[in-house]
Formats: sequence, structure tokens, C-alpha cells
Amino acid sequence: MSVEILDGATIVHFLEDEEAFNSSVGNRFARLDTNNDGLLSYEEMLKELRSLRIFETHFGIDVDSDPNELARVYESLFIQFDHNLNGTIDLEEFKKETKQMMLAMADGMGFMPIQMVLEEDSILKKAVEIDSNKVAA
Repeated sequence: MSVEILDGATIVHFLEDEEAFNSSVGNRFARLDTNNDGLLSYEEMLKELRSLRIFETHFGIDVDSDPNELARVYESLFIQFDHNLNGTIDLEEFKKETKQMMLAMADGMGFMPIQMVLEEDSILKKAVEIDSNKVAA
């Protein structure tokens, strides 16, 4: 983990760099696709969602979460990625939804820099790295 400064422009610039975006999303997809069938099942995606612990913490402090509510949220998120509703997520669906979520995040952030703790292998960390490299060049 590292603490990074980013804003909406950092994310937008990353999304505009199709090669970097596609590579990062493709790598993340491959890590999630544990059975290497080129598709993400609900179980594979659920492991990722659970590891993020977004709904089990509040400002970094563990909270009691209703397991039934968590299951509904995770299922809803899976369906959001599964555009053709066939029960699996292919790479194109994953890219499209990841891009939409990142655009929403950029829109929400605006252009005021914020400080975030990012996982080393996260897509946002890659966005910061690419933006930093462009500024340095």
C-alpha cells in the first residue's frame, strides 16, 4: 500500500490511454479468473468483492454487517458487470463496467487533489503511476 495524491483528471488521463487501461484491466481480470476459462463466475468475482471489505468497514473500522444485505449488494454488483445476464462476466464486460465506475469516480472527485491509500497492484495505483510519468517527461 502507498499513499498517493490524485484527482479526477488522473483517472480520465488513464482512461484515455487505451493501451495502459486495457493492460491494467486485462491483468486484473486474469488474476480474478482463477480457473482460467476467460470468464468470471459469481464465485470468482465474490472473492474480489469480499477482499475489498467496502461494506464491512466504516472509515477503516470493522462494523457488524447483515450477511443477507451483503449478499444482495454483491449480487447487484455482479449483475452490474454481467451486461448480457448470462451468469458470467467476460473481459469486455469487465472493461466496460470498470471504465464506467472509474468515470463516475473521476466525476465525483472533481479536480481537487485528494490523498488516498492505494494497493500496489490496483488499477488506481497504475493510473497514478502513468500520470506521474507523463508529468515527469
